[in-house]
Amino acid sequence: MNKLNGKIIWITGASSGIGEELSKQLSEKGCKLIISARREAELQRVKASCINSETITVLPFDLANIDSMKTLAERAVAIYGKIDVLINNGGISQRSPIIETSIEVDRKIMEIDYLGTVALSKAILPHFITNASGHYVVVSSLMGKFSSPLRSSYCGAKHALHGFFDALRLEHEKDNVKVTMVCPGFVNTNVARNALTSNGSKQGYQDEMTEKGLDVSVFTKKMIRAIRHNKFEVYIGKFEKVGAYLKRLSPKLLHKMVLRSKVR
Repeated sequence: MNKLNGKIIWITGASSGIGEELSKQLSEKGCKLIISARREAELQRVKASCINSETITVLPFDLANIDSMKTLAERAVAIYGKIDVLINNGGISQRSPIIETSIEVDRKIMEIDYLGTVALSKAILPHFITNASGHYVVVSSLMGKFSSPLRSSYCGAKHALHGFFDALRLEHEKDNVKVTMVCPGFVNTNVARNALTSNGSKQGYQDEMTEKGLDVSVFTKKMIRAIRHNKFEVYIGKFEKVGAYLKRLSPKLLHKMVLRSKVR
């Protein structure tokens, strides 16, 4: 079992939702944290709300700024001299029919959710190899295992993350580099409100299923447990977890069940 106490952990997407709750719970466990997102004021708010705020450093950046990742990784390592765990939590969702969704929205989702995450992870990889130790934790989604209507861009990006990080795990097991893919179902955060619509504007309201999803504190406890146990992949949610297993056993049955559901 991997004890997290005293570990140096870098969390992206830390200004709200899952990232904010991770910051609070990991701070309570005595971890030294680097918290990142675009909005520095919100990161400072999160830091101030944590029990051990003196061991938290704010490092704002934009996942879409792919060319800055090497310099950013160097800055992050310099803060504490080492990084033990990178939690790739930053990203954005989408809610719109394929036929109405502009290719610019597809591109933006892929650049942020996939390429931004990959660029940051590649930038920190030499540090992990040098230390012969490192742990990538990637917040994917159950939508990275199966799809549902109105989330085509988001599903595509999340599926891509699994392909990349499964390969990374295989290539760098020899370097003691670990990968945990975390696949949330519905979690009650603002992810739906901030989701992009067909023209790139925010949806601005909460989905019913997201509203009824897991409480973010409950989800985060389960996620931290998976990290501590070095899980390869974990599905965290309510009834929707069944979809990941049905996808393997009977894709046609899953197709019919999703069409009958209220997942919209």
